[in-house]
Amino acid sequence: MATFEFKLPDLGEGVMEGELVKWHVKEGDMVKEDQVLAEVMTDKATVTVPSPKAGRVVKTHGKEGDMAKVHQLLVTLEIEGAAPVQAAGHGAHGAAAAPVSAPAAGAAPAAAAATGNGAGAPASATKVLATPVTRRMAREHGLDLSAIAGSGPQGRVTKADVVAALEGGAQKNVVAPAAPQQARPAAPPVASGRADERIPLRGLRKKIAEKMVRSKFTMPHFAFVEEVDATELVALRARLNKQLAAAGDGTKLNYLPFIIKATIAALKKFPHLNANFDETTQELVVRGEYNIGMAVATPDGLTVAVVKDADRLTLAELAQETARLGAAARERKLKMEELTGGTFTITSLGQSGGLFATPIINHPEVGIMGVHKLKQRPAVKDGQVVVRDMMNLSLSCDHRIIDGSVAADFVYEVIKYLEKPDLLFLAMA
Repeated sequence: MATFEFKLPDLGEGVMEGELVKWHVKEGDMVKEDQVLAEVMTDKATVTVPSPKAGRVVKTHGKEGDMAKVHQLLVTLEIEGAAPVQAAGHGAHGAAAAPVSAPAAGAAPAAAAATGNGAGAPASATKVLATPVTRRMAREHGLDLSAIAGSGPQGRVTKADVVAALEGGAQKNVVAPAAPQQARPAAPPVASGRADERIPLRGLRKKIAEKMVRSKFTMPHFAFVEEVDATELVALRARLNKQLAAAGDGTKLNYLPFIIKATIAALKKFPHLNANFDETTQELVVRGEYNIGMAVATPDGLTVAVVKDADRLTLAELAQETARLGAAARERKLKMEELTGGTFTITSLGQSGGLFATPIINHPEVGIMGVHKLKQRPAVKDGQVVVRDMMNLSLSCDHRIIDGSVAADFVYEVIKYLEKPDLLFLAMA
């Protein structure tokens, strides 16, 4: 028998590490070639890591919630053979990681964590565990990372910890120990007949939290809300669905394809909203493609799937593609390319959409539009109070890039096409 050391393979897209969210094997298990060993979440997706060889699991390296670097030892296997086996992980054994799910409204960038010098070393001698984004945030605000108590794994300082420190949260005492205080009698425990539950923030939910903190911390958000009279859109959709039903191909239009087409028409008039902001170079990258992100609620959290080249698809094709992506997101089967490259995001809660909300921008995009519940309500038309099919749109923008007047004009452009949907056919390429 020989020992085989399997290292975390290249995850693609320049990703250098990921969170170990779930082990599928334990020590002593017999595994087959290509059997899933673990799930690792990067900033792009959750990927399954298959075994390149059959054998017995001697040791698993790392526990759920730990960060694992590419080429870091992941599993030690006992396999058939007498000669020593070269460690895997640099692509030599072809062990590819398959994406299985996505993070929220785009997840936070992969964190290249530093390694500390030992838990017992003083703060001045220990390199603080933190991501490059966290370090930059602290540096920009003149904070000493070693003075901030880390809440992440192995004491990692997170962006939330930095935000808490900026807001006056407690920091570690790294100058001198506090003077001893006189012992006080302990407070009596609070009687309770119910036990609390502690749920670790891991996997997709953890990535969502990191992404939301980064987006709100780095982007000065503002929102613009307006209502839409969608009565003509409701009628047009009903007519087109009758025609599609007669064709018998199973395609059925919801409102999202129309909203995507109206949004693209507005983005063509206001291209700075179809953009990403490169904070490294301080450049606005106006995108030539129209890759529309659609937020999908999944059991693991909110996922943004990307409809590529949405401007080139017909309404029927958009209906088919959005349905396919939504199902793939809920079943955790989205591919890496279906999670990246977005230029603008639309989020909708459907019939649970409420009156309005202010969605958080999907970094590094500069705008996101919320679509809210469509229902009949009174409206004034031609001086008369009538019942109309109404819904609200809420646009959140990065105020560093987009001014309020531009946001308002953009929303009114979208509304124009939703209130007079026949115009969409003239705007389509």
